[in-house]
Amino acid sequence: MTIDAPELDVHVLQRTADDLARTYEGMFSAETIERYVFESYTALARTATIKRYLAALARNFASDRLRALALSQGKIQSTVPQVLFVCVHNAGRSQIAAALLKHYAGSGVEVRSAGSLPASEVDPVVVETLASRGIDMAGAFPKPLTDDVVRAADYVITMGCGDACPVYPGKNYLDWDLVDPAEQTPEITRQIVDDIDDRVRAWWATVHR
Repeated sequence: MTIDAPELDVHVLQRTADDLARTYEGMFSAETIERYVFESYTALARTATIKRYLAALARNFASDRLRALALSQGKIQSTVPQVLFVCVHNAGRSQIAAALLKHYAGSGVEVRSAGSLPASEVDPVVVETLASRGIDMAGAFPKPLTDDVVRAADYVITMGCGDACPVYPGKNYLDWDLVDPAEQTPEITRQIVDDIDDRVRAWWATVHR
């Protein structure tokens, strides 16, 4: 597959496709996996301001999308809830909620997050605020909303992204009205994190009984 990318990135992406083809052998064709890998790279490249680690991020993004696709098609099974948080930029609210739910639920849940118009990076003030709570956001990056992750989700929790998220039968949809931490002061961001923290813990208590 041909894309506009540095030669080194193309080699990394091809190795990624080969590795994932072995992981999903018998589930998806090599052509499908290659398409997912290169499309994931292209999608992230649209908003990335720093390209240095783009191939590595694309590997993580494609791997998660393929797992979501396999789950949604019943090719693999999971015994834990699949939760998707969606906001506009996937740089603040949905990243906070995903990080907090992972923190509280651990291996009892699979959590994904996405944005209808993803930003180039996670809000640094959000990263710092969560770090002060002992939650490491290293490796987190904004991701575009894709159909596969919605189909894989048992619960879809939206936060100000309007009608961008497709609606499928059998999913549990919630919408949380939250202030966007973008360009807010550290104090306001802490209050937003507190609000999301309360919502996440209360919601998880109703799901995980």
